[in-house]
Amino acid sequence: MGNLQGKTAIVTGGAQGIGAAIAARLARDGARVAFLDIDAARGQSLAAELESQGLGACFIPADVTVEADIRRAVETAEALFGPVGILVNNAGRNAYFDAAEMSSEDWDSSMALNLKSAWLCAKYVLPSMKRLGGGSIINISSLHARLTTTGMFPYAAAKAGLTGLTRSLALDYGAFNIRVNAILPGWTRTAGVDEWFSRQPDPAAAERQVVDTQPLRRIASPAEVASVAAFLASDESSAITGAEIAVDCGLGAKYAG
Repeated sequence: MGNLQGKTAIVTGGAQGIGAAIAARLARDGARVAFLDIDAARGQSLAAELESQGLGACFIPADVTVEADIRRAVETAEALFGPVGILVNNAGRNAYFDAAEMSSEDWDSSMALNLKSAWLCAKYVLPSMKRLGGGSIINISSLHARLTTTGMFPYAAAKAGLTGLTRSLALDYGAFNIRVNAILPGWTRTAGVDEWFSRQPDPAAAERQVVDTQPLRRIASPAEVASVAAFLASDESSAITGAEIAVDCGLGAKYAG
């Protein structure tokens, strides 16, 4: 019996990458997991895989930039599994724009996915968490919230905003035993990262260059991020709130000012 037995969790952006790893880990630890995504094919495939293992999981197609979709998804998850006690705001996407050329529409789209969606999901699960007498919200931010590089506008701004949202919610809802924390991944072995390497003139050299910058001399796996999320979701982290935990193979420590 896992340490999340009897708890209901929602994971956004859960069809692949870090989100899929988190959904699978929470389910293996005993939670009933509803994961949201716009990719129906991958979402249904993962749900079938988890269900075949006897785990409590379901896929709910939803666009987390649309408030009505979030409200419907939360209602569906609670009808299936009961009140939500764990929320993992993982949905997000890198955005590369020039500040002088970016349109207002592109800005709004990026902020809606990378920042606003986290608030909206929290908005619809906080009432249940208050009724339950507590809960855990885990925001998947990024090392770019602390340290960034050229060409990451406005992604770094959104992720910095997400850590600010984390601190504010932690303070506002601590009295209800609702904990809110952020995970800041660095380079992580996802399909998107592998695809980026493949587009470089010399993919192997590009990967070696990245690996050589990491104090641990490797890139983190989605499962390693999921392990931290599972810890923050559990009562083992009962005194941790408002925290920012880097899962970055030491890169943040290397460049911290």
